[in-house]
Amino acid sequence: MNPARTLIVDLPGPDLTPEQGRFLALYGFGGICLFARNITTPERTARLVRDIRDALGHDALIATDQEGGAVLRRLDVPHAPTPQALGWLNDVEAAREAGRVAARGIIELGLNWNYAPSLDVNVDPLNPVIGERSFGADPQVVAELGVAWAQGSEEMGVMSSVKHFPGHGDTRTDSHLALPVVDKSRAELEAVEWRPFQAAVQANLGSIMTAHILYPQIDAEEPATLSRHLLHDLLRRDWGYDGVVVTDAMDMRAVADRYPDGHGAALALHAGADAVLSCGHGDLDIHVRHLGAVERALRANELSAERLAEAVGRLEKAARRFPGSPRPYRAAQRQADEAWTDAIAQRSLQQVGSIPRLDPHETVVLIAHRQPGLGGPYGDSLSGEALAEALRPTFPELHLAVHDGQDLSGVTALLSEFPDAAILLATTERWDVGEAVQQLAQDLKGRRTAHLALWNSDRAAELKLPALVTHGFRPAQLRALTARLAR
Repeated sequence: MNPARTLIVDLPGPDLTPEQGRFLALYGFGGICLFARNITTPERTARLVRDIRDALGHDALIATDQEGGAVLRRLDVPHAPTPQALGWLNDVEAAREAGRVAARGIIELGLNWNYAPSLDVNVDPLNPVIGERSFGADPQVVAELGVAWAQGSEEMGVMSSVKHFPGHGDTRTDSHLALPVVDKSRAELEAVEWRPFQAAVQANLGSIMTAHILYPQIDAEEPATLSRHLLHDLLRRDWGYDGVVVTDAMDMRAVADRYPDGHGAALALHAGADAVLSCGHGDLDIHVRHLGAVERALRANELSAERLAEAVGRLEKAARRFPGSPRPYRAAQRQADEAWTDAIAQRSLQQVGSIPRLDPHETVVLIAHRQPGLGGPYGDSLSGEALAEALRPTFPELHLAVHDGQDLSGVTALLSEFPDAAILLATTERWDVGEAVQQLAQDLKGRRTAHLALWNSDRAAELKLPALVTHGFRPAQLRALTARLAR
């Protein structure tokens, strides 16, 4: 039994070089996780997937994060709406179709595993890594919509991976940077965080991804990814889950700082995980170190051969259930999916207060962040110029004032130049907009202003201006926003 089959690894770039192909074939890893750096044109990415399967075998699991919203790896296909938008609509069938849309865009290339959707209940809206990735703060809504989304994906031949078990929605610590602690009792977790995951188990969904979070009232020593109490005792024994358990990326500092050089991989497998996600971001040697740690644990009887065989068996079963045979994405289907995403964007556009009507021929001042920062799982954000480009065809007299979140001198100058202009204050930041923008919103209350909340819906309540909440910043949301402003 090759212990490398339990490792899901990443690759440096968009092509598999001969050297990298020999590396994969030598070790025989269980699969690959593709990131935005690996996904380019459809033809090139499909060739990459074929080359990976040639190296690892055609039972390899090839994964990505195609969640929708701000976490997308393939961008040249219809974008599934944010879970936040789907939660706002509370439409189970829309959630199911969102899962299908996401899956159609990746099964075309031969990917058979999507690390989505998030079943985290958005208990704390200031959580730095969940936000619009969550279907909401109501655990029942999250359960119903999340399970439907995952089922839609699996109907299309792409295994879902609901995450982040047992819940990442009530912490303000980003597990990419440090170890979060959620100090809740079992009863509290059962009432909220665990309910969506129990629904996922009952629905027999293909896989569950773990969270690098310490729950001291359940396990005082190990974060969930490494906790036998949570993975074996709760998820396997008490709930009866027999699908694949995959870890979140082991390079995240919540685990990597505490268990360097792959040591956490063996602990995760012992705890009950079947697949360990090893991410080197270009460094292939980290995968060898993870494998070495697993092999040492086997020799030391810290990880049993039976546990390893069980893990590999589950992965092989998943590969048979989701073989990753590419399915053509027909032009008619793509057009239908584009129309559907536009309709969802229009339906989920949320109005707060009285929005001023804009004449397409009048002067409009758009205020936006030059380029909001990223972090955690986010691959891209919306720049001020990109937003202006989306609005200018409808509002040709639009003038853009960008800022960095602190220095608003350019904004002040443009507002002085056009004292009678309508104002659009856009917030495209995932995190806090900062005191300067908050003060600006106060100062604009006497002028004809609309707040465009394009990422974090909580900004609408924070800035206390008439607002349009788009629940996302992808093209469909921008089209819906433009149409509403010009109505």
